[in-house]
Amino acid sequence: MSIQRAGRVWRRLDITVRDLPLGILFLVVSVLPGLRGHGTEVGDLPTRPFDALAVVTLALECLPLAVRRRWPAVCLALVTCGFALDQLRGYHSAAGTALPIVLISAGSHLEHRRRATVVLLTVAYVPLAIALSQLGSGGETPAEFVTFYLVLALAWGAGAWLRATRLAEAERRERVAAETRTAERAQIARELHDVVTHHVTAMVVQAEAARYLTAAPERLEQSLTAVSDTGRRAITDLRHLLDLLNPDHGPGTGPGHGTGATEAKEPRTPAVGRVLTLVEQTRRAGQPVDFTEQGTPPASTGSADLVAYRVVQEALTNALKYAHGSRTSVQVRHGEREITVEVSTDGTGSPSAAAVGSGRGLAGLRERIGVLGGDFHAGSGTDGGFTVRARIPAGGTS
Repeated sequence: MSIQRAGRVWRRLDITVRDLPLGILFLVVSVLPGLRGHGTEVGDLPTRPFDALAVVTLALECLPLAVRRRWPAVCLALVTCGFALDQLRGYHSAAGTALPIVLISAGSHLEHRRRATVVLLTVAYVPLAIALSQLGSGGETPAEFVTFYLVLALAWGAGAWLRATRLAEAERRERVAAETRTAERAQIARELHDVVTHHVTAMVVQAEAARYLTAAPERLEQSLTAVSDTGRRAITDLRHLLDLLNPDHGPGTGPGHGTGATEAKEPRTPAVGRVLTLVEQTRRAGQPVDFTEQGTPPASTGSADLVAYRVVQEALTNALKYAHGSRTSVQVRHGEREITVEVSTDGTGSPSAAAVGSGRGLAGLRERIGVLGGDFHAGSGTDGGFTVRARIPAGGTS
């Protein structure tokens, strides 16, 4: 069995089983002949040989270590009683060293009545110190009793510090998880906005145009076919998003999949090469679009290709909405370390029936490109047109 596998098996064991070996170790060390009488000594009492009561004392000091994390209060009470009996009887066993360890563990894992526990231990220490002082030979001074108490208090303080550190780390992880979930929800919302808005806008424009083609059956059939194709593409893109939300549900595994080999082979995230598909879809919706692509895409673009696709998608959607019929130009340039996208309209068209928006699409693009360290600009020109420009560094993750 490898060390890693053994470690995994060990971590799967009950916490009591994992803590028990420490108690057994203290018990074995305490009964070794060479260590008898060389343990913790408070009160300057003469060392007494082990007897039947010593067995009970050692059991109280060592065996409760098995529950030091599961029931810290019980463990602390039993070990404290065993330590007091150890000192009052003068066994001075090595098991007395377990008391600081138990205090550290209790300070770290005790959840309730922490202040009451500290007060109770302090109050109990006073009669113990008095009894040890009266039973002893007088060699122990009050300052030494106070020093030992401070050592025990330091052990509790160390456990409290460990607990505070653990809680702070748990809060940090929870905060990071919450921020991650928020960022993921925002990204999903952006993706849904881009996909749904673009396809639905195209379908609305195509359906509006079909109303006026009843006298031309061939053109009407082409328009309705374009609406159908746009709807199927919308379903495909939404499936891609659902696959990202649920990685176990891959393409072609759910209901409705497998109806066509082409759909199953489509990439989960659109690449710049599919911009031409967007252009063709927009042209079928009645928008004249000129498309130019320059350069060779870098070997590794990270998420830059997806962001570039979304820039073109949002710009063409807005052109369909607010400048239907305007001449639109799409330019994509591939550099060694970046992708540059420019989409412009001449502003001669008119708003369509789908000309309703919140501005969330452009704001989301600006945010995504900013995360990648790129530049984004969208605004009207002097001729009344509208231009969207984006410089997207390649190789980063969004």
